[in-house]
Amino acid sequence: MVTLLRLNDPPPFELVNAGGKAPCLIVCDHASHVIPESLGTLGIERDHLTEHIAWDIGAAVIARRMAELFDAPAVLAGFSRLVVDCNRYLDDPAAFVQISDTVAVPGNIAMTDTERAQRVAKVYKPYHNAIDDVLERFEDDDVVPAIIAVHTMTQQMRGRARRSQAFTVCWARDDRLAQPVLQRLGSMGTFEVGDNVPYGMDLGEDYTVPEHAMRRGLPYLQFEIRQDLVVSAKNARAWAELIHEVSADLVADPELRRVKLYWP
Repeated sequence: MVTLLRLNDPPPFELVNAGGKAPCLIVCDHASHVIPESLGTLGIERDHLTEHIAWDIGAAVIARRMAELFDAPAVLAGFSRLVVDCNRYLDDPAAFVQISDTVAVPGNIAMTDTERAQRVAKVYKPYHNAIDDVLERFEDDDVVPAIIAVHTMTQQMRGRARRSQAFTVCWARDDRLAQPVLQRLGSMGTFEVGDNVPYGMDLGEDYTVPEHAMRRGLPYLQFEIRQDLVVSAKNARAWAELIHEVSADLVADPELRRVKLYWP
């Protein structure tokens, strides 16, 4: 049996600012475009591995800067969503996507059960276990944290219209953070803000926020920023600063951070 991860591969997650003092955890499911050495390129052209199908461009820079600004811990996934999508349930075909935005992924088409199990054990579970570990430390300290989930979205899927939204808030049922942030960004009038458009919080599809935040009754903010706006690290950090500006007081508010179960 071929070992999935080798010495040259990165770890399956990165924990940033582990000692952060803010009542907040930042998560980034699609932070990396790295493919384990043993998988090659999954059978796709190497150029595709830096496109949106492989990761959320700019998201890692945003997450790290937010961890610094909030003084909060952050957990970033270490491998590409093409290996296994850490924001999908494992019985969802999209967890091991075979075609992404018209690009076939041959390495995901003929996987054996053993190969699938290795990706789950070595990539998916360590990332989610790391999130659980941070949340358990908050619980041990009698702190109810907010979770902020960082995503970015391509400006245009192949063959479709260009997206006009610069920033989108994705939420379902629990809008404690979503609505104030939507109102504050919308009142600026400087860019188009999407309310669950073009992406929403899809219960039964999205995994990280429903399972780590909603199942615990924790407030959350999940957002998407259009990738052409965060290609440069400078611009990505500027967006992180804007998000901090419109949400820091909300995250710090103990009345807002009460445990409230909206799902399941």
